[in-house]
Amino acid sequence: MDYLAFCMILIPFVWACIAVLTSALGGQKFGSSTLPPGPHPFPIIGNILELGNKPHQAVAKLSKTYGPLMTLKLGSITTIVISSPDIAKEALQKKDQALSSRTIPDTGRVFNHHEVSIVWLPALAHWRNLRKVCATQIFAPQQLDATQALRQKKVQELLDHVNQSCSNGGKVVDIGRAAFTTVLNVISNTFFSIDLAQYSSNLSAQDFQELVCVIMEMAGKPNIADYFPVLSLVDPQGARRRMTIYYGKLIEIFDRIIDERVQLRASKGSKKARNDLLDSFLNFAEDDNSELSRGDFKHLLLDLFVAGYLKSPEELSPQSPEPAD
Repeated sequence: MDYLAFCMILIPFVWACIAVLTSALGGQKFGSSTLPPGPHPFPIIGNILELGNKPHQAVAKLSKTYGPLMTLKLGSITTIVISSPDIAKEALQKKDQALSSRTIPDTGRVFNHHEVSIVWLPALAHWRNLRKVCATQIFAPQQLDATQALRQKKVQELLDHVNQSCSNGGKVVDIGRAAFTTVLNVISNTFFSIDLAQYSSNLSAQDFQELVCVIMEMAGKPNIADYFPVLSLVDPQGARRRMTIYYGKLIEIFDRIIDERVQLRASKGSKKARNDLLDSFLNFAEDDNSELSRGDFKHLLLDLFVAGYLKSPEELSPQSPEPAD
């Protein structure tokens, strides 16, 4: 049995190495006229080692040698690096349609998230529908103005919490967690009209905070399967497995909130129970011509919640333990 298990691990690994080596040696040469200049890649690994622990500094240094438009080989992935504002403007404004699609990380494919996510979808009809919902229901000026009082209320609650802690014998305040709680409650009230976290030691709120933080942390970690897509079949770092667990927990929370709201609307006999983003979605869903499904909405919430904590999530919450299988 042990020998069989060893063979089951060894055979895919050898096959992956052969596939990657063939791709690396048989792909486009950097000296060709179709690619910008760049450092010569090593076999198989490409230029990964040249990035070091601080890739942004390494890329800035390389751009001084190879110019503002250069080519790097990250594993089997050919990457074009732009380090000039003028070229970036040309790519993002004038060539935006041609360059709008992006490489999808392996963890972005969990629950087929890349097929319905506004982050990963190409700029086609479904992406435009999701963008329209965001533009009209979330980021429209009138919507932002309507939630100004809510944001002020949540900031005041943060100040009250700090003042109360100071008055109770100088109790220590975890500023990172308190700020996280404030941001989380602003977002959750905008979407669901409820607080998902409390400043007191609430276990479920703490779990939710750590859940969002660890998703952001994992999304930013290098994953070897992104550099060698053929290895995604074996998930060597277990990143997809862990992200499946974390995403699943968030989706369960969203499902529970949506079900509770549906029951509330049914009991009140009204389509507008609280007039928030969730009510807007349910109104859309009841329209026979609606192109936004419940699954679309849940994946949109995943994008919006995670995007709310892009700034140093590791500073807002302590490391969370690995989930049990």
